[in-house]
Amino acid sequence: MLMINYSQLNLDLNSTLKDLELDDVTVDISCLGGRVYQIFEQNPILSGVILQDRQQFFGMISRQRFLEKLSRPYGLELFFNRAIANLYKVTQQDLLILSDNTSIVEAAQQAIERPSQLLYEPLVIHNEQQQYKLLDTQKLLIAQSQIHQFVANLLKQTTQKLKAANIELSQLASIDGLTQIANRRRFDEYLEIQWHKLSLQQEPLGLLLCDVDRFKAYNDYYGHQAGDDCLQKVAQVLKEVASDPDYLVARYGGEEFAVILPGVTLTQSQIIAECICDRLRALKILHGGLSCQRYVTVSIGGMSMIPNREDSPLNLVLKADRLLYQAKRHGRDRFIINSDQ
Repeated sequence: MLMINYSQLNLDLNSTLKDLELDDVTVDISCLGGRVYQIFEQNPILSGVILQDRQQFFGMISRQRFLEKLSRPYGLELFFNRAIANLYKVTQQDLLILSDNTSIVEAAQQAIERPSQLLYEPLVIHNEQQQYKLLDTQKLLIAQSQIHQFVANLLKQTTQKLKAANIELSQLASIDGLTQIANRRRFDEYLEIQWHKLSLQQEPLGLLLCDVDRFKAYNDYYGHQAGDDCLQKVAQVLKEVASDPDYLVARYGGEEFAVILPGVTLTQSQIIAECICDRLRALKILHGGLSCQRYVTVSIGGMSMIPNREDSPLNLVLKADRLLYQAKRHGRDRFIINSDQ
């Protein structure tokens, strides 16, 4: 949790956004994805970065949305070597842009009136010279809590709305809406937690990346509704096989899933991967999109390693991702698991 001390700001009911600490990191849309990732890694409480195109304001990327893009269809290595402008379209339709003369009271009201899936997004703040900065929503809400008159007045009007929004936000923050397993955000959080924990204990951390084979052909043949049903069945198989409470099954992106296996060795990872492949084959989900494949299968790349505090969990993901590609190149419907030990 962010620890922010506003005790020296002497905020009152008339305080404006210019009285708060704003993030001012700016990058050009030609900047590579890898460079933006480094910026976030080096600034762990940075809420996002401002985007410019030829020194003109273009938009912004929040930390959350950026990390959600670190997945398919590009692959991590390709993502890091592509310009932001080529990775995904950035629009301003979901941005909340306010003048730095806006009162904290008014800004907080507008912030909490956004759709629940946008509540974590930072606000874009501009001054009279049209210079743009970002304000973390958490900083804004902490600041407004110091304004006692506003808090007392707002609490009565918004308690019920905040409760409902918090429930939705909690679900959005950790659960994938389609498959009802952990989403990419929860995956990133849990991987970081287990990496740190097991580096201290010097115990292995296993990771499986699972990709549904030829899923685009399946979707094209049966339609998107059937494709969604297929992904739900795959997710259910993963949950049943990796049922240990310490394991985490997550939707990694599109038709790709991930399983975090704390304390699991190379041999144990291979057993789990084999069980996933066998269980899915046993379901005999017909795949009519291709003559070369009768049923839905998955390819799995996995890695087991003892975390090093000087290393990064991203290294574990990259190694598992490479092994997944090997599994697909060698004919799919198989797993390749390796270990640093």
